[in-house]
Amino acid sequence: MSENKALVGAAVIGQSGGPSAVINASAYGVIKTALAADCITEVYGAFHGIKGVLDERLMDMSKEDPAELELLLHTPSSALGSCRYKIADPETDDTDYKRILEVFKKYNVRYFFYNGGNDSMDTCNKVNRYLKSVGYECRVFGVPKTIDNDLFGTDHCPGFSSAAKYIATSIMEVSRDCQVYDTGMITIVECMGRHAGWLTAAASLAAEKGDGPDLIYLPERDFSMDQFLDDVIAVYKRKGECLIAVSEGVHYADGTFVSEAKTSGTDGFGHAQLGGLAARLAGIVKAATGAKVRGIELSLLQRCAAHCASGRDIEESFNSGKVAVESAIAGESGKMVGFRCERENGYVCHYELFDLEKVANFEQKVPASWINAEGNNVTKDFVDYCAPLIQGDANMPFEDGLPRFAQLKRYFV
Repeated sequence: MSENKALVGAAVIGQSGGPSAVINASAYGVIKTALAADCITEVYGAFHGIKGVLDERLMDMSKEDPAELELLLHTPSSALGSCRYKIADPETDDTDYKRILEVFKKYNVRYFFYNGGNDSMDTCNKVNRYLKSVGYECRVFGVPKTIDNDLFGTDHCPGFSSAAKYIATSIMEVSRDCQVYDTGMITIVECMGRHAGWLTAAASLAAEKGDGPDLIYLPERDFSMDQFLDDVIAVYKRKGECLIAVSEGVHYADGTFVSEAKTSGTDGFGHAQLGGLAARLAGIVKAATGAKVRGIELSLLQRCAAHCASGRDIEESFNSGKVAVESAIAGESGKMVGFRCERENGYVCHYELFDLEKVANFEQKVPASWINAEGNNVTKDFVDYCAPLIQGDANMPFEDGLPRFAQLKRYFV
């Protein structure tokens, strides 16, 4: 419940998890709005997310050149530095939380904004619970970011739209490349997506323009190697070529990932590192068909392609940060900014607040009804959902023929 009183104190903004083309646009929304607020005395950037708070590595954002800060709108990756640090439940181990409280008290931090995905919202929720339990008044807000598009409740997530646009564009270009020679080719493009197939499904936007994949495989459906080979061979016999988009996280019915490139290590949140699926499938398809087969892994390129960002994504990302600050000042706390969108009579995005308790660690997957009966493509419902999100150009500034990214000085306190 909101408290209608002005809370005076400093604000901290941190970023966590994987980067994106527009995560800095959200950070800029927070920073710009907070710097202009009378009740917010200082605005600090936490260097490498929650680790920056624990290590007391805070940057004074008011000292940065306003022109450089504005360039964050078109600067990819995480300008404040990110992390993959999982804090324990405060009821189990409150060591980190005591340190966070110590730092917050030292700098009179009364506003905390955390910019990230599922695990980041979990961190945000835990910090909010702990601060409430010890009676320390601080408005805590999650500012969403994930190209995976799997945050629960919201229509879509900042970062997804730009990654979707990059994937669809790249698929269209690959499709044209595949058509150059008169010899047939089978091309397999691997997209990110461990448990949710939103990014891979975005390849269907290219198909709408006649240059997309013939087959699409998502982790929402169990993968069958035999059926996959039957599908590929059928398309190849019919067309003399075949273009496939596949999620890195496709798995067999027993839950085992198809990729053999899973490393023995995991990230800070315990997630398996995936990759190499396209090359593995290419080898299997070549052995089964004798055709020329190529495997392409988009890998990190799909995360931070600011040059191909969606103009709408940039706008919504900035606004999500802005709304977070405005809502916190108005008295809201323990929330995440999310989107509710209308599409029937033109696209309209409404900004809403979601309880962190209901968002943290819940995944939103591609609806079963948006995947075809054969499990090898998506329906027009997905296209109708996704197409409005990629509209608008990045309009990023260039210098000497290359993108001009923000160069922050990082004034540590």
